[in-house]
Amino acid sequence: MSWRRAFSAGRSLVPTGISLVWRRSAAGAAGSGMGNSTSLSMGKSATTPVNQIQETISNNCVVIFSKTSCSYCSMAKKIFHDMNVNYKVVELDMLEYGSQFQDALHKMTGERTVPRIFVNGTFIGGATDTHRLHREGKLLPLVHQCNLKKKQAERS
Repeated sequence: MSWRRAFSAGRSLVPTGISLVWRRSAAGAAGSGMGNSTSLSMGKSATTPVNQIQETISNNCVVIFSKTSCSYCSMAKKIFHDMNVNYKVVELDMLEYGSQFQDALHKMTGERTVPRIFVNGTFIGGATDTHRLHREGKLLPLVHQCNLKKKQAERS
């Protein structure tokens, strides 16, 4: 299954023993309020990491580029989870080409650290920046703005 079809089907690539397999993510269901992990894989004919990142960002209101062992990433995911906001997580350490994705994110955002968080197509920063926006009451309006745009686009 290509990453695009699996991605749009709300599936995630998860480790099971030695190999990675696609699994339907219950958290990927619409309105669940929970994030879901997605691993992207690049075949020889696949688009560049930058294109895949941009496509992921444009298809989701909230995207967190993360690593599974990162405490700041966990903090960022918890903020969105606690707000009952659906978000897409891309675990870079689960990707075969994760370092290339991290390099591309560095070029796009000016930092190589994770998490790299995008809301409504815009890079908002890392966990500390996200926490500050949330504390100032600015984060949820950004998410709602994106959800309204998506609903309007669906009606068109």
